[in-house]
Amino acid sequence: MLDKNKEVWFIGIKGTGMASLALLLHDLGYKVAGSDIEKYTFTQVPLEKAGIEVKDFDPANIKSNDEQVIVKGNAFKEENPEVKACLDKGVEWQSYPDTVEEIVQAHTSIGISGTHGKTSTTSLLSHVLGEVAPTSYLIGDGRGKGVEGSRFFVYEADEYRRHFLAYHPDYQIMTNIDFDHPDYFKDQADYTSAFQSAADQTKKALFVWGDDKRLQSLKTDIPKYTYGFKDTDGFQANQIEKSTTGSKFHVLAHGKDLGEFEIHLFGDHSILNATAVIAVAYTEKVPMDDIRDGMLTFKGAKRRFSEKDFGDIAVIDDYAHHPTEMRATIQAARQKFPDKKLVVVFQPHTFSRTKKYQKDFEEILRDVDKVYVTPIYASAREANGDISSEDLVKNIPGSEVIDLDNIQDLTKNKNSVVVFMGAGDIPKYEDAYEKLL
Repeated sequence: MLDKNKEVWFIGIKGTGMASLALLLHDLGYKVAGSDIEKYTFTQVPLEKAGIEVKDFDPANIKSNDEQVIVKGNAFKEENPEVKACLDKGVEWQSYPDTVEEIVQAHTSIGISGTHGKTSTTSLLSHVLGEVAPTSYLIGDGRGKGVEGSRFFVYEADEYRRHFLAYHPDYQIMTNIDFDHPDYFKDQADYTSAFQSAADQTKKALFVWGDDKRLQSLKTDIPKYTYGFKDTDGFQANQIEKSTTGSKFHVLAHGKDLGEFEIHLFGDHSILNATAVIAVAYTEKVPMDDIRDGMLTFKGAKRRFSEKDFGDIAVIDDYAHHPTEMRATIQAARQKFPDKKLVVVFQPHTFSRTKKYQKDFEEILRDVDKVYVTPIYASAREANGDISSEDLVKNIPGSEVIDLDNIQDLTKNKNSVVVFMGAGDIPKYEDAYEKLL
């Protein structure tokens, strides 16, 4: 249980969710510190800026429950020296989801779940609501903010290992149910059942993408509103105009035209995410003009189609690692850069996911002008497997395997948009390439 008279100590503070939560609690006046591996991660920058101390793992960091509230990262087991110290000293810990649930219950809370689009939608919703009323948020890209007296709490609800079943939000957006995490979920039915349980725990209303049949099959005792592009959707985006600067569209709420909205984002998925945000805001009676203004100033989520320009080269950094996400990112790149050669540097994420989606990856990447595939990123749970990047490359004409020692091959591509795509450590490939430009 959180207590401002105690230090909140994070075991694994540099994890994206843990870093976000540490920042939020720091903003709310808690004394926050934690430990993690020495290896540099992008999440430690905001922690350092906030003055949050990050130490190496050490049993001496663990005091007692009278002095500390221990929040343990899910990846750390008994062999971790601090987890072992907790067990040896009889010190109890709480999980990340259980800690988030304490914050959920203290606010008008909106959870964003789904296989794809969680971070982008959470970022957009927290931004536009924050323009209207005090809003705290937790985003899966390592950002978190706490505001004393917040009306809203917007958070990303991760389905992995059913972590989101710790939460009981007022509202929930479900973007899609596309089978993922084959290392944990048995099959599609098992995966869908987790979302049914999450829907059961939502208090006021559920917002779901109207084209997803699995979302349509969810049973609820609360209102379930659809959003999408069809006339049958409760919240419909129409009159869509796409350009190289973003998208304009109208939204109909149960047939009522809420007017035109504009986002400086790209691809159909961005319009869908924005429509979901508008649906929640409308249901909470937030003025639409405020939402309109907020959308105009939104610049995107970290590692979600993040762009840098180097002369005739545009470099895009994107977290996409599932076929659906990859299609959306490629569509967005073609919308924004219709006259450039499209180059994709893809890092497959985990052996189990690569094996399951091998044919999908190959089909998607065949439509790209030039493809480079890095070695497969192995997770801590899955160090090796019986598939390799070479297995993908041999089925994608003109593609190549690339690693840090031959990253200079990318410089052969001129007047191009180069998309670095993956959920592992692909930023190191991007950094190496940018140093050559």
